[in-house]
Amino acid sequence: MTGRHRFGFGTNGLRDHRLPDALRLLADLGYDGVALTLDHGHLDPYAPGLAREVDRTASLLAQLGLAVVVETGARYLLDAARKHQPTLLSDEGRERRVDLLTRAVRIAAGLGAEALSFWSGIAPSGVPEAVLWDRLAHGCDTVTREADRHGVVLGFEPEPGMFVDTLDRYDALLGRLGRPDALGLTLDIGHCRCLEPLDVPACVARAAGRLVNVQIEDMARGRHEHLEFGDGEIDFPPVMTALADSGYTGLVSVELPRHSHDGPGVADRSLRFLASAAQAARAGQAAHVAQAAGATQAAHASRTARATQTEPAARRGTP
Repeated sequence: MTGRHRFGFGTNGLRDHRLPDALRLLADLGYDGVALTLDHGHLDPYAPGLAREVDRTASLLAQLGLAVVVETGARYLLDAARKHQPTLLSDEGRERRVDLLTRAVRIAAGLGAEALSFWSGIAPSGVPEAVLWDRLAHGCDTVTREADRHGVVLGFEPEPGMFVDTLDRYDALLGRLGRPDALGLTLDIGHCRCLEPLDVPACVARAAGRLVNVQIEDMARGRHEHLEFGDGEIDFPPVMTALADSGYTGLVSVELPRHSHDGPGVADRSLRFLASAAQAARAGQAAHVAQAAGATQAAHASRTARATQTEPAARRGTP
């Protein structure tokens, strides 16, 4: 385990704050970056004067020393009555989701974002799976080509309850798209606990080759509810070790979208918890290295002792 984790916090957990205020708050708390969800009040992709707002936000991020990833999971940005609709799978309106994502690509480029994250959406009822795969592949191909043009890294997120909900389904999507380099993986640590068959550190290890963005929170098995750290079932020091061992160097961003009512307190507690978990992981790794070194020294001493005991007899038997 080497290096230091870089922690971020999602602006979807600070919905009651103006974006500049949220960014300053996170910098003051000591965060390394921010996962910025494009939404009505936070860099609305459809607002007039967007280019100027992107430039101002990029300048503020640089001034505060905050890295950024862009998230696209706003609930009612495209439809005031239907959460997360339309999606890349919808019977109608798919082009609106594609338009949002291509706008998000250009915003991410303007911000110098490390990654842009998106997901499949929920499968509409009654549509054959083959048709859904075709719809998803078509939308992803359009977004991937736009990302290539702007030099933006994409992170596709498997999401519980959605058409692509697991790492296996993500791999299936990659295969249909020809495994493009631009389409990386957003891994949500809580989702791993919620529904993946592997334990969380094993999920991180499996994802390592494609990992471009990490979201983190606590969660319980079989229940898709984003929880504050300590309120779920995840043991976090092994997760920190797995992330470090995977070679991932991007942001590890807290994803608590239903906690805006106590955003500053949650952000403060979360960073303290993650720093403690990372410290415990480093201490555990150091203890493991020391134990291994001690075992090696003991084994060497044992071999030396055995050789010393047998050497006189060997000399007596020598002609």
